[in-house]
Amino acid sequence: MTHKAGFVSIIGYPNVGKSTLMNALLGEKLSIITPKAQTTRHRIMGIFSGDDYQVVYSDTPGVIKPHYKLHKAMMSAVFSAIDDADVILIVTEPGNEFKEDDILSRIRLSASPVIVAINKIDLGTMETMGVEVEKWMKTLENATVLPVSALHNLNLDQVFKAILHHLPESPPFYPKDELTDRSQRFFISEIIREKILLNFSQEVPYSTEVAVESFREETHITRIIATIFVARESQKGILLGHQGAAIKKLGTDARKDIEAFLGKHIFLELRVKVAKDWREDERALKRFGYESG
Repeated sequence: MTHKAGFVSIIGYPNVGKSTLMNALLGEKLSIITPKAQTTRHRIMGIFSGDDYQVVYSDTPGVIKPHYKLHKAMMSAVFSAIDDADVILIVTEPGNEFKEDDILSRIRLSASPVIVAINKIDLGTMETMGVEVEKWMKTLENATVLPVSALHNLNLDQVFKAILHHLPESPPFYPKDELTDRSQRFFISEIIREKILLNFSQEVPYSTEVAVESFREETHITRIIATIFVARESQKGILLGHQGAAIKKLGTDARKDIEAFLGKHIFLELRVKVAKDWREDERALKRFGYESG
């Protein structure tokens, strides 16, 4: 029996539903999802295996114009994902197009087949979708263009069939029961960061990074200590809130999702520290797992 396996890099702007699409294709929530831009900062791998195939998805940071060294590192992850891909899956939505010529140029120079998933078809008309399909077929002449709804699982079977069609023949890269290359600690830090994005506004969510400092499994409970790093002292006060109310709510929200993720009871201690202007600090970025941009 012929076996297919390959890497599928998911590329798109913020808020077009990249992470929702990957989670739907996997049938698991790996990438955190919020309505805010820059939710995905790292390249997150999701592995989907069948008897005769293995699809290795990479959810990448949303395409942005860099303002900090952090953003440059995020865009570096996007470019490397394009270069590594056996299949490039562009996720877009009506009215959305790549303004960054370097992204489209990189995709056009790639020898990898391209699939364009026009997301949120449930919010548009047939006429709108027809215009979008035609536009993308002109933009990327050899691409497979498919209208979808990641949220409502519409037409995702066609996306998956297109991916399988383009996958090269190869043995699996990972054990078939493996779901991701990331550690439990990484996903715990991402869950906490998701709650920060949902609970706070303005600059605060974008100025924070989370590191799991301690993970200790005991008989009846797992004790986790995580540090939230902020760029300025004033942001620390906002995260803590009046008499610690904000950090307490954040901890409660995060604990519920971490317990669901781990399938066990946890005790979560959150600490807040200032790492001044960490988004421009190469040493801090390296510590938080970002490659140099």
